[in-house]
Amino acid sequence: MLAEARHIETGVAQPGVELDAGPHARTPERLCVVTRTTRPVAELIRFVVGPDGEVVPDLKGKLPGRGVWITAARETVELAVKRHAFARGFKRDVRVPADLALRTEALLERGVLDALAIAGKAGLVAAGFGKAASALERDEVVALLHAAEGSADGARKLEALWRRRTAEKTLPMIEFLTSAQLDLALGRPNVIHAALLAGSASDTFLSRSRRLEQFRTGGASDRGNKAVKAAVQ
Repeated sequence: MLAEARHIETGVAQPGVELDAGPHARTPERLCVVTRTTRPVAELIRFVVGPDGEVVPDLKGKLPGRGVWITAARETVELAVKRHAFARGFKRDVRVPADLALRTEALLERGVLDALAIAGKAGLVAAGFGKAASALERDEVVALLHAAEGSADGARKLEALWRRRTAEKTLPMIEFLTSAQLDLALGRPNVIHAALLAGSASDTFLSRSRRLEQFRTGGASDRGNKAVKAAVQ
């Protein structure tokens, strides 16, 4: 199932916008070798050539060697493979797996699950409908998790609890993970609903979830979407 992250909107408040970091602050940018657009590195994925000559994704941007940057969207990576963009970018023959986009997506999903497991160990996940409901009443909840195959009725009840508590914020809804994935990450069975509490590990999980969603939907930015569509055509 594709990643989805919908928001409950209560009142007129919008999702937070990052404040200007000052006149000298600059966001690192790189050129996507497929769309030929310069974009923030947060909207790109770096690829390097491994010791065996095969192209691999470098999601953390820390692997050694020359890197080639691709817009963080599945269709763009697929297009890079189809158009031999990696050979041109690296300026030499390289081995490119035909399923590179799927491998990249799997690594992104693994990163999401790892981050959730860390948040769980840090005590930042209230797993189960009852615990999630209690957390909504007394804790600082930053997101709700609903298993992809879970009960829509349970999700609605938790969302209603949130709406009754505040009329000024939005709350991310993470709904692309299956119950089996939630079980494995959190180390307990039959997780359908959970509440994510405020904390640095939760921030990491949400950041990786947005990145995975962007990869699956191509929704990193309007500028990026237009560039990808133009490249495909």
